[in-house]
Amino acid sequence: MTATYPDLAGRVVVITGGSRGIGARTARAFAAQGSKVCVVGRDEGALASVVAGITEAGGTAIDAAADVTDATALEAVRDRVESRLGPVDVLAAFAGGQGMPVASQDLTEERWREVLDSDLTSAFLTVKAFLPGMLERGRGTILTMSSAAGRQPSQANLAYGVANAGLVMLTRHLAAEAGPRGVRVNCIAPSTIATEKVEARMPAEVREKVAAMHPLGRIGTTDDVAQTALFLASDAASWLTGLTIDVSGGRITG
Repeated sequence: MTATYPDLAGRVVVITGGSRGIGARTARAFAAQGSKVCVVGRDEGALASVVAGITEAGGTAIDAAADVTDATALEAVRDRVESRLGPVDVLAAFAGGQGMPVASQDLTEERWREVLDSDLTSAFLTVKAFLPGMLERGRGTILTMSSAAGRQPSQANLAYGVANAGLVMLTRHLAAEAGPRGVRVNCIAPSTIATEKVEARMPAEVREKVAAMHPLGRIGTTDDVAQTALFLASDAASWLTGLTIDVSGGRITG
């Protein structure tokens, strides 16, 4: 059963990493609540497909193709959203996902920088583009996307773990700084989620073993994450900021 948050109706929501997986499902979930959504990513065809699905279902959505490691491109996204939909109420910085295993001794400097740019710097630049407007208006909600790999050591590469741990502190710091000016900032840290990428790269027998590692006995779904995002963005969470919510089926408990 999907929860309903009437206060999300009409709010303008920007979601990076919105072309597929968790980002796309979150975009659909906000649109179903009546929010006006902009999905951001690099795959123009995939973005168009997400927008088409939302509009066909009666929702409001636009897309914006951009590299989220490019500050100028993100400023252009902000301008596009504000001109088409209005001031941004909710920012979901969900782009990232460079966790492919690499032994630390084999991790090159180039790959280290690439992963940190993709998973941490991108979130900083995204927030930097949208936070000033929220502070000026005295309201807004920011959601960042970390990972279980940022909460405890994992098989993911070292740079990915460090970047995602950094996202937790980025969230806490921003929450303390922006809270007095009406902006809430929270983080979502999923464990293994059954995205298209996971299903393509993880054989069924491996998924069964991974599911068994979680106390609730299954791999998470993109909807598990999307529903958490809705709650954190809604007025139901109006006194929550600086938190990291582990959407992990009990695998991460603090």
